[in-house]
Amino acid sequence: MTPKTAYQQLVDVVNGPVMFPGDPGYEAECRTQNLLTPLRPAIAVGAVDVSDVRAAVRYANVNKMAVAIRGGGHMQPNSAEGAMLITLDRMAGVTVDAERRTARVTGGIRWQEVVDATAKEGLAPMAGSSLTVGAIGYVLGGGQGPILGRPYGYASDHVSSFDIVTADGALHTVSDHNEPDLFAALRGGKGNFGVVTAMEIGLFPVSTVFGGSIYFPGHATADVLRTWRDFSATLPEQATTSVAVQWLPPVEELPEPLRGAHVVNVRFAYLGEPATGAELLAPIRAAAPALIDTVAEVPYVVAATLHNDPVAPMPYHDRSLGLSGLPDAALAKLIELTGPDTTIPLPSVELRALGGAMDRPPATPDAVPSRGLAFQMFAFAVGVDLDEQDRYLNRLITAMLPWADPKHRRMLNFLSTEEATDPESLAEVYGREIYDRLRAVKRRVDPDIMFRMNHTIR
Repeated sequence: MTPKTAYQQLVDVVNGPVMFPGDPGYEAECRTQNLLTPLRPAIAVGAVDVSDVRAAVRYANVNKMAVAIRGGGHMQPNSAEGAMLITLDRMAGVTVDAERRTARVTGGIRWQEVVDATAKEGLAPMAGSSLTVGAIGYVLGGGQGPILGRPYGYASDHVSSFDIVTADGALHTVSDHNEPDLFAALRGGKGNFGVVTAMEIGLFPVSTVFGGSIYFPGHATADVLRTWRDFSATLPEQATTSVAVQWLPPVEELPEPLRGAHVVNVRFAYLGEPATGAELLAPIRAAAPALIDTVAEVPYVVAATLHNDPVAPMPYHDRSLGLSGLPDAALAKLIELTGPDTTIPLPSVELRALGGAMDRPPATPDAVPSRGLAFQMFAFAVGVDLDEQDRYLNRLITAMLPWADPKHRRMLNFLSTEEATDPESLAEVYGREIYDRLRAVKRRVDPDIMFRMNHTIR
């Protein structure tokens, strides 16, 4: 019996493509943003509508198959080997209601399409630092916006409803009014409770931002990092900043001063008068002579790309760590491991200053564990032969552990394939109270743990 024969019942009722290992298009369907972690499901269903999702989930339920979900393809935590993969690219859509300041987004829509659609109405969504990230998956992990996060909180704070297909194949529209426990679990619980096919999100009256990046030469790492640490503590909620120590590739796409260079990249965004933003930014501009300074008043659609995250898939490993603070000893260790004397340069070691509205409790309960976290560190290695870089990456994380958040908090969307892979460590990230709430909802809506190809609640 061929795979197609075994799954013929599903093939007959699904409108989208159904692919098996070895089929034309299977590799492309299973590709993720990380070329080192392609998905390897037993079957891939390219859903074109909600009925496809429901049929696929029902089939998986009857046949006791695990289900994996791919939206934008970023941060896939599991290879999905032997599972059913449901891809949502073909369902991508966005509808903007300018009067209500909301948008309905569907399927695997990526932030770029949402930003473009809302900008036409002078509005902005709380997009992530990479506009190729899937909007729904990002929100299910809480979602920290590099422009709107400190002013307005987490992206999940501004969701009014989700459409979700649960393990029994039923479609539900979930809000705080009709399913408060499931609604709370979806806002931070990631893909543990079903296939989210749509959501309604709030938008913000933001059309321009005073923002951009300032690149400093790597020999100024110590001065810039110390200045940035002090600077980030003084900012009002309307301002957001991050810094990345980077070893950039020698490619023509980069401006000449940055090609193959060791740099310190300070990102800044301010919602307010440019003159006030410039006053706030003055300490950074005085920290060292800059290679490039792009900070200016720009449209939100331009500011949304200020992190300049890679667009094309690439092979990488990544690690993350929540930090409770950056005392002098922590900065000294970071400078030692990322500064000009480093022996094995990593492409990027990033710090994001959190706080602001992200520290405040949500209007309704949710499952975001990182409120109150001071800094999020994220680092990655790029390439095919990563053994040496991986050892250095692990050395970096280990060296910074003395300043890790004592509650083990971190941004959920930064969890890598190697982090929080068992219930105990995942419970540490969430905290026991949130994790127990998530587990209770999981047992109710997915008692057989069918959605387990992720950072799984058990």
